[in-house]
Amino acid sequence: MKKLIAFAAAVTVAFTAAADEGMWLLPYLQKMNGKDMKSKGCKLSPEEIYSANRSSLKDAIVIFGGGCTGEIVSPEGLLFTNHHCGYGSIQALSSVEHDYLKYGFWAMSNEEELPVEGLAVRFIREIRDVTPELVGNVPSIAGEQEYRSIVEQNRKALLEQLQAEHPDKEVIVRSFFGGNQYFAFIIDVFRDVRLVGTPPSSIGKFGGDTDNWMWPRHTGDFSIFRVYADRENKPAAYSPDNVPYKAEKYLTVSTKGYKEGDFTMIMGFPGSTQRYMTSYEIDNMLDIENPQRIFIRGERQAILKEDMAASDKVRIQYASKYAGSSNYWKNSIGMSRGLKRLNVKAKKQEQEASFRRWAAENTLPEEGYIDALDKIERAVKGNSEPKALRQYLGEAFYNAVEILVPGRTIERLAAKGDTIPVEQVRDLREAFADWYGDYSPSTDRKVAKRMLTIARENMKRLPSFYTEIIDKEFGGDIDAYVDDLYDRSVVADEQKTLALLENWSAAEVADDPVFRLVRSIDAFSETVELDPELQALYAEGHRKYIAGLMRQFPDKSWASDANFTIRLTYGQVLPYRPADGVKYDYYTTLKGVMEKENPDNAEFVVPAKLRELYEAGDYGRYANERGELPVAFLANCDITGGNSGSPIMNGRGELIGLAFDGNWEAMSGDVAFEPELQRTISVDVRYVLFIIDKFAGAGWLLDEMNIR
Repeated sequence: MKKLIAFAAAVTVAFTAAADEGMWLLPYLQKMNGKDMKSKGCKLSPEEIYSANRSSLKDAIVIFGGGCTGEIVSPEGLLFTNHHCGYGSIQALSSVEHDYLKYGFWAMSNEEELPVEGLAVRFIREIRDVTPELVGNVPSIAGEQEYRSIVEQNRKALLEQLQAEHPDKEVIVRSFFGGNQYFAFIIDVFRDVRLVGTPPSSIGKFGGDTDNWMWPRHTGDFSIFRVYADRENKPAAYSPDNVPYKAEKYLTVSTKGYKEGDFTMIMGFPGSTQRYMTSYEIDNMLDIENPQRIFIRGERQAILKEDMAASDKVRIQYASKYAGSSNYWKNSIGMSRGLKRLNVKAKKQEQEASFRRWAAENTLPEEGYIDALDKIERAVKGNSEPKALRQYLGEAFYNAVEILVPGRTIERLAAKGDTIPVEQVRDLREAFADWYGDYSPSTDRKVAKRMLTIARENMKRLPSFYTEIIDKEFGGDIDAYVDDLYDRSVVADEQKTLALLENWSAAEVADDPVFRLVRSIDAFSETVELDPELQALYAEGHRKYIAGLMRQFPDKSWASDANFTIRLTYGQVLPYRPADGVKYDYYTTLKGVMEKENPDNAEFVVPAKLRELYEAGDYGRYANERGELPVAFLANCDITGGNSGSPIMNGRGELIGLAFDGNWEAMSGDVAFEPELQRTISVDVRYVLFIIDKFAGAGWLLDEMNIR
């Protein structure tokens, strides 16, 4: 039988010189992108960017936390990332007495750097194409169940082998091109990471929700951390004996700037794109997924925002939660707007019609291309209703009503019996102490009332507590039910929860009103499952559709969807025209910050010292040739969530900025790249250095960098 191992070679052959679209796999740079990058101004060879055998540019790029990118900028493990990437850590270290969110923080020595519990950075040490190992023994006529079964067995065996070869490292295997190709990543995980510096939110988050995803932008979106290692420079848990990580590779920082048309490249970890999405999936996104997310999050955010404005304590407690929710909320608004405005569905339909004709004329039924789109359509439509219900369960219950978090934890303990091991009590006390530190019962009570109300108004089916408790015991009054719940439940109060752990009583748990709610929601969740046969049908159709497109257009440049693995994108510094008669310049300056200043709007407050520096024109070596202080700039590189904090570099691989956003007019870019509109927004590294040096007076950090 024919095998499927030819796919990897076919992928490589299919790539030619790339347009600006593309989140490119590093092992293929030499074959796919080298000539094109050189013609556009790249001075580095592909081997200098990525080498399998020696240190290269990629060794300075890290996964920061759970969903961002960072870059090492000194031989002492100093790390740059975005302010919004460090936001959760900054919030966790903040209090009313030490409000680092509001006032910023700057260590003036290594001894003053603050350890961040739970924060890690990951270095990619090795990338290996393992497609032959995973699909080499899969028959070409295998059905999806057989395909998935064999691949999964091969994956488990490979992971065991690689983990045995690298016992001190993290090993992951990811699929690409819809499951047609696979790569393994060998990773070093450093878990001692410390906060070094962050500007106040009035700089790092300047513009707030209003400017989010918008251009022109004037946000100093950066924060600074340091990676620590043991005395042998190896990963280690936090210890006061650890020392700054000795980086073999780190980025040179350039103050030379850029001009329109200059080559740029970004290396990082883009999270997720859906460039192979079909018109059926776009219908589902526009009609169900995005509208539900926009509505539910908008209702919750309005409550959080009001309480945060009224209390510094609540503001600090909910700062990171609000920011995380709001970012994807506005993204969904822009995504729907862009998909409709750019008529993406019609373009997808044209592509699908062409694919159907090609498959019918050039392939055999048993190859699986002819009915690939039919399988996708059937699966998407068949699972549409349970997906909508599951989204409501997540957005309006599990991720919104916070009392469910300790409620579910303790309810599960009760199911195990009347005793809890001492060690588990200790661990739970520590975990709950952290959790309740960022919890406001009064705020959560308001959220619960609104969430339970909109769920009743919009879900096609409901958990049993609506009829069994709210209707029977409270006459249908949701507000009265929620008040009773928060008044009587142990888990609404930190001290009562801790006391329950110390004097455990499964009977008391059984009688607590929150556990009746938990059991009802969890039982309902079990009835809202996606059809596994339809999921398998979708996976097969999706895999065959992508493979078929590559066969249909063998000379076209194809890139795999983002999946939070390291990629390179490149392009140029460019302005853009968002509408008729409108042209946006490619950079902004500190003057624009002052023009936006509004002391009556928390999103546009300017720190007094920043204004003083502006009025004095005290920009030092960070001004451009016009005497301006650049703040942000544009390039037509291809990024998405996960790229936040990624270095944007010039043709010599020198750091010129930190990518932090995309532009509003091209929010549909995760589904369809729009080269005329799509832009990456980055904070200029000269503004970063200016804030560190002139604003914060932390010039000692610049001394350890290589600045040109």
